Amino acid sequence: MSEIETLFGVLRQSADEPVVDMLERMVREAPDHALSKMNALHLAGQSGLGEEQVIGGLLHAVGLGILEMTWSVMCPSCAGVLSANKSLKTVNSPQYHCAFCAAGYETTLDNLVEVTFTVSPRVRKIAAHNAEELPLAEYYRQVFWSSAIDLPADLDGLLRELTLEAVDLPSGERAILSLQVPAGTLIVFDPVTHTAQFLEVKGEETSERQNLSLIFNKAEVPVDAVALRPGSLRLALENRTDARVLPAVWVANQRLDDLLTRRKPSLTAKRLLTNQTFRDLYRTDTLAIGQRLKILSLTFLFSDLKDSTGLYEHVGDLVAFDLVNEHFRLLQEIIAAEKGAVVKTIGDAVMATFETPDRAIAAAIRMREAMSELGAQRQQQGLLLKMGIHEGSCLAVTLNGQQDYFGQTVNIASRVQGLAASRSIVVTEAVVDNAETRTLLEANGLNPTPRSVALSGIADKVSVYEIP
Repeated sequence: MSEIETLFGVLRQSADEPVVDMLERMVREAPDHALSKMNALHLAGQSGLGEEQVIGGLLHAVGLGILEMTWSVMCPSCAGVLSANKSLKTVNSPQYHCAFCAAGYETTLDNLVEVTFTVSPRVRKIAAHNAEELPLAEYYRQVFWSSAIDLPADLDGLLRELTLEAVDLPSGERAILSLQVPAGTLIVFDPVTHTAQFLEVKGEETSERQNLSLIFNKAEVPVDAVALRPGSLRLALENRTDARVLPAVWVANQRLDDLLTRRKPSLTAKRLLTNQTFRDLYRTDTLAIGQRLKILSLTFLFSDLKDSTGLYEHVGDLVAFDLVNEHFRLLQEIIAAEKGAVVKTIGDAVMATFETPDRAIAAAIRMREAMSELGAQRQQQGLLLKMGIHEGSCLAVTLNGQQDYFGQTVNIASRVQGLAASRSIVVTEAVVDNAETRTLLEANGLNPTPRSVALSGIADKVSVYEIP
């Protein structure tokens, strides 16, 4: 049996069979570019498999060394990768700048960091493992652009239409380009060093040759746009780096805008942090001690068993212990099924996160019913959950040796849970204001009752809604 067969045999023990079949088929048959920066959500859509299934399978494949995982900081405007990282620990800049778009972005995990997967060279060697040898179009496809951009099959032909000239310039060499530059905005851009020079071409056409020199090095120095007139341009390029560069002269027009706005869903860091399989595999090795990464919107669900002390008194320690463990198992199963993850348990309480409020509501409704069914099965009708949900910004941090969250949103969610009584679910205004949440509640015939409450440690009163 080959090493590949052995690895996939082991993978079948932890990942869903259809996902393993898909991955094994891709490793054996797919073109090289399909195995570089694999987009979990796009793969799920193409194969008709569940997103959580595919994400889980890819994560287990990483653990076995079949795939490698990359955390890429990407520009929201052009989808270019600004920083590729093997770990979230090295995403440590408060802001990233895109030279191609001449724009800066605050580092958040919502849509600035995506997670992709590439086949390991021990399983199959592909061209992207040696990016120095990729031609221009494939370098853009497999290295520069993120998996969130929907690139056409004939990218090489499209790039020829969008650029006036392009050159593969080895380390230490120079090149001279003779161009006829049209009126408009041009961008001399190198995707290797992320260097850009904007050219503003306007005015009367000139019969004299214009000259411009650009040097590529590792220094990131902001430069002003160069003013030119339509006509002849002699562009001198020099590579002072220790690797090749791939400068091209782009025409900033509607066709370029159309290319850069072609998007497909991709796996964000926020989505992955709320995946149960990821937390099970990487809960203690995601962020560095002291590292803090901002999330603009995350939904927190807190649950607690009602009168668990009385339960122990009523049925005894052994029966109560078994009930509580079964309660944890059911809750984690439901939370994972609704695209959430259990962050931690505190006594009989659970803290979970979801990418969006509607998934938390869906989980809470199912959790409530599951506890009623469990109570009926075990003849414990008093087995009830108190639940609270809140959505807002927070910080992803490491606390007590594992990946956790910090901030006022977490505090409010915890305090809102304390307002719940018996079977009620208490949520904040931010949760019920979500359009998908309202649709879900209407579909389930649930009409939240509003009230204004004071929460400990919160200056102003908070509007909450009780879901009966």
